[in-house]
Amino acid sequence: MEFTREIYWNVGHGVVIPMYLLSFLAMGVCAWGFWKRVPVYRQGKSLARLDQLPRRISLLLSNLFGQIRVIRVLNPGAFHAVFFWGFGLLFIGTLLVMAQADFTHPVLGIIFLKGTFYKIFSAVLDLAGLAAIVMLGGLLVRRFVIKRDMESIRDDYVIHTLLFAILVTGFLAEGVRIAATELVQNPELASFSPVGRLFGLLFLNTPVDQLALVHKFLWWLHFVLVAVFIAAIPFTKLRHIFTTSANYVMSDLGPKGSIASINLEDESIEQFGAAKVTDLSWKDIFDADACTSCQRCQDRCPAHTTGKPLSPMKLVKQIGETAEANPDHSLVNVLTEDVLWSCTTCRACQEICPANIEHVNKIIEMRRNLTLMEGAFPGDEVRTAVSNIEVNGNPFGLAYASRGYWADGLEVSVMDQDSEVDILYFVGCYASFDKRNREIAKSFIKICNTSGVKVGILGKEEKCCGEPVRKLGNEYLYQMTAQENIELIKAYGVKKIVTTCPHCFNTLARDYKDLGLDLPVEHHTTFINGLLNNGNLKIQGEAFEYTYHDSCYLGRYMDIIDEPRSVLQTAGGKLNEMDKSRYESFCCSAGGGRIFAEEKLGSRINVERVKMAEATGAPMLVSNCPFCLTMFEDGIKTGGYEGKLAVRDLAEIVAERL
Repeated sequence: MEFTREIYWNVGHGVVIPMYLLSFLAMGVCAWGFWKRVPVYRQGKSLARLDQLPRRISLLLSNLFGQIRVIRVLNPGAFHAVFFWGFGLLFIGTLLVMAQADFTHPVLGIIFLKGTFYKIFSAVLDLAGLAAIVMLGGLLVRRFVIKRDMESIRDDYVIHTLLFAILVTGFLAEGVRIAATELVQNPELASFSPVGRLFGLLFLNTPVDQLALVHKFLWWLHFVLVAVFIAAIPFTKLRHIFTTSANYVMSDLGPKGSIASINLEDESIEQFGAAKVTDLSWKDIFDADACTSCQRCQDRCPAHTTGKPLSPMKLVKQIGETAEANPDHSLVNVLTEDVLWSCTTCRACQEICPANIEHVNKIIEMRRNLTLMEGAFPGDEVRTAVSNIEVNGNPFGLAYASRGYWADGLEVSVMDQDSEVDILYFVGCYASFDKRNREIAKSFIKICNTSGVKVGILGKEEKCCGEPVRKLGNEYLYQMTAQENIELIKAYGVKKIVTTCPHCFNTLARDYKDLGLDLPVEHHTTFINGLLNNGNLKIQGEAFEYTYHDSCYLGRYMDIIDEPRSVLQTAGGKLNEMDKSRYESFCCSAGGGRIFAEEKLGSRINVERVKMAEATGAPMLVSNCPFCLTMFEDGIKTGGYEGKLAVRDLAEIVAERL
């Protein structure tokens, strides 16, 4: 006898018409629910996100079926991924059953669910259902037992209950059918439905007529629950099944951290930045529906971790709630200035988000409104630093002429005297004026001199790259200083730029392209790594123990992770990695213009990071950024770690080993 089963056993083919009517009704309600959401999204400004369609479809397929972004955090990512795959297999199995029962068999006379294929089919679906139940149980325990502080709403209880009910009623209906048709009559076939067989044992001694009634009830209950599930999707957090998938298609395919430049010469613009949800893009509003409230962004946020009022998750949700209920309300009043100014723009939230939500640029748009329209700043000290950049080209308020004093006596060309150089070293404000960071600039020049690289600097002509003020929202001052730097660089015919500051690196390499500068720009960590690899630089390795800090603007923004470690290994270093490292690195607190601001809320982020470094047992913390180095030296003093930990830049370590 060939292994197979009767598809509509006990319920009969008469269920087909009401079954399809109910299915179409559920899908119609689902479609209507999403259609009702469209006007909410359309309140936002237009944004083109359908270019490079093949690449976008590839992102959708890899992230949806591979669950790539979800499993970046194994717990609970693995639970969710296995549940998704299990539930997906059950869905595919249901489609195959419907295809045979309602098309291939009655129309073409073809039965494909038979023999070996049916045995495999039955076993796979049973195991998939079991995996889905176990994983759903794990997710339930995590949300409601282990992480009691996790934000849970009515949807969470409804969804878990509904999914459990669908899976359990499916197995119960299968168990009753197996008890009536296979346990005694065909035990070998029953063995290929291992989970259904276990449920079937519960009904082994039940009379057949009672089994038929119970089965019919369970079959319809299971089907109605599935229909309710489909209809509920757009009205609950289940909508993320579609909205998160859509977010993969609508990914920002530009360089990471790109910010839309404002055309300041457009006199028709009356509003700079986002005061209301209508000033944001439709994607900013759509993100709220894609959010699953998993709290990964909140857990990774250095501001939230140290007691600041910012929660990236809540910010996105509040934007969505405002768009739906009160689109004319002031976003600043809804979110508060303290929330907006707390962000360090570190991108930890976006890097970890499984739903591909874009948090940082929302905050920058709202900061633009605060800065350009309302003249607001996080504090008077920030207002002073910004004013100093506008007047003196640096946040310290020091004279232009003193910007190149650090290079006196060094073998370095000043561009207004000799512009025939191999690279332009864009020094940045901290390496130009801060006593401690000047040592990094000197070390870099020493490395270049030893390697035979002729270096030029702009000296007194260089100005702040504009990155901190741009992240604070002051697009006007950013573009003003950027254009002056760009015109100068172009006038000297510069071939390549190298920086020791990741913030300058990001700005010159990415943001300045929007303003007309398109030159190779490199950070000193990769530049030094290149010199070592091509043999132009030789160093004598001396053993030392260290821990390494991946600065946000080099690691997460520019994907430069391994090259600095390679340099330090060549220098003889033994790395004690911090728990939060590489793409999960913890911010130093200086990004987003907060290098100028006093940290008044919660505990200090830099002290928290220094504490992580000290916990490794390494006596040295190596950084690659003047902002980070400054914050860590302050954190060591403030946190009481003097004598336990020293901070060095990668360039200093290499220069000592030439």
